[in-house]
Amino acid sequence: MNKYPAWLNILVLVIVLAGCLLALPNIYGSVEAVQIADNDGGEYEQAKLNEFVRVVEGAGITPEASYLQDGRVVIRFNSTEDQEAAGERLRGQYSRQANVATTLTPKLPEWVRNLGLSPMSLGLDLRGGVYVLLEVDMDTAIDSRMALYQQDFDDRLRDARIRHRVDLSDQLITIRLTGAEDMLKAREIIERADPDVLVLDGEDGKTLTVRMTETQIKDRQDFAIEQNLTTLRNRVNQLGVAEPLVQRQGVDRIVVQLPGVQDPNQLNKILTATATLEFRLVDQSGDEPGSRRYPGRGAEAPQVLKRQVIASGDQIIDAKAGFSEGQPAVFITLDSAGGERMLQTTMENLNKPMSSVFIETRRETVMRNGVEEQRTIKIEEVINTATIRGVFKNSFQITGLTPIEARDLALLLRAGALAAPVYKIDERTIGPSLGQDNIDRGFNAIKIGFLAVILFMVIYYKAFGLIANVALFSNLVFIVAMLSFLQASLTLPGIAGIVLTVGMAVDANVLIFERIREEITAGASPQNAIHSGYEKALSSITDANITTLIAAVVLFGVGTGPIKGFAITLMLGIITSMFTAIIGTRAVVNLAFGGRKLVSVPV
Repeated sequence: MNKYPAWLNILVLVIVLAGCLLALPNIYGSVEAVQIADNDGGEYEQAKLNEFVRVVEGAGITPEASYLQDGRVVIRFNSTEDQEAAGERLRGQYSRQANVATTLTPKLPEWVRNLGLSPMSLGLDLRGGVYVLLEVDMDTAIDSRMALYQQDFDDRLRDARIRHRVDLSDQLITIRLTGAEDMLKAREIIERADPDVLVLDGEDGKTLTVRMTETQIKDRQDFAIEQNLTTLRNRVNQLGVAEPLVQRQGVDRIVVQLPGVQDPNQLNKILTATATLEFRLVDQSGDEPGSRRYPGRGAEAPQVLKRQVIASGDQIIDAKAGFSEGQPAVFITLDSAGGERMLQTTMENLNKPMSSVFIETRRETVMRNGVEEQRTIKIEEVINTATIRGVFKNSFQITGLTPIEARDLALLLRAGALAAPVYKIDERTIGPSLGQDNIDRGFNAIKIGFLAVILFMVIYYKAFGLIANVALFSNLVFIVAMLSFLQASLTLPGIAGIVLTVGMAVDANVLIFERIREEITAGASPQNAIHSGYEKALSSITDANITTLIAAVVLFGVGTGPIKGFAITLMLGIITSMFTAIIGTRAVVNLAFGGRKLVSVPV
């Protein structure tokens, strides 16, 4: 009656051992480290690791350990002083080739790393680091799309030999025709270009107005957010920051959390930079429709460039900084569409000049009538003009930059262009000492709650209380194991969720043990009482936990930041507590009392 089959006992044992193994990396703690990532996104090998270690040892610093992780070099140290000194030495020698980030890393033995095990990641409030809140410029996202519409409509109407003029103002395109007889044909051309846009007739019978529908605007805004999320994640990964978090918040904001990072200056520049490139032919005649004058950057001469863009930043799939004939250069690789366009252009325009236009959008604070206002500025400058001497397609190079500009531009282009500018509206740096204080306070709360529950269970339920305490400890191990396996970040609210699950886990055992007492009081035999106690309490335990689980799922779905952290540990705690209370403790009770014909149940 109260005996599990052997396979079920073995399964419980395997789950417990697996939980202990997954939770094991968390006992080793963290240590100061330097993480080195290739500026060009390549993966380092053992020879490069040895080179970095020799540089550090050459400065009189002895690393605690060094190894390769995901193509990056990690060098651990025994003190913050050694970490900072090694970081400065490596930055000074490899600033053009690599990004050197000082951070904290798990102090895992080699055999644990070889098993692919990792500790749970700690949130910003526990580990310390940089928190940046960015706002996406949604108006610019819509403006850029309308500008593409304007150019497309202009080209199509010109190809159809319809005399016209296309103007763009306040996200509204106005198409002026010379006669009413062209209205129908022009409308058909525009609707064929994009059937979703809204086309309205003007009052004079010779004008069409075009605007995006509300659905199109929302889709474009969502695209801008998602594209920026992807681009920002790529940029952070290129920088070599460990365990970054980049996620959407609300309608037009993005949160970037960089645990372990204490110097936000370089990160801020990379995160908010909107630099990209466009390649255009020089209008040597100066009178082609749509041509306009672009200023030169530095010593570069200004140029009148044609309206058509040969290739742009969003068609660049790789960019590497280097040197060409002694000058800093960025080596560009285009995608297939951009490569075909570049091939056609170079074939048709040999010995003609082509310019590289550097485009950057930034926000400045200005005073107007005594009030501070934010103004968006778009800078477009010619950084390089060269004569096309041969036919090329996907690969070429640009010059006219300083070494630092070439490195930063290559990183930005390689990570992808932002679909819309982003601006920093909040920044917080949380020191590691504050994070450690939060950890100490949080784990003290867990210890106090855990010990109080242990004492109560032992005093009130005796031997069964000891079994419940073993299950309670196993529950904590399972929560830590699941957080480590899923690489979910533990936050301060997450610790509150763990404390709550401690009480919920023991509550299930209380229901079972009280049911056993009631059965014994009613005259049932001890074996029947144990069986009935678990069977009859099951529905109550399940109902209570499922309703709480539903609430946790809702919190995770609609919450942000700290609320998500609380919801994650609550969900995991509910799942693990049901296993330990219903299956785990019954396996132990069955092993202890299930084989006895006569037994005194100590509850």
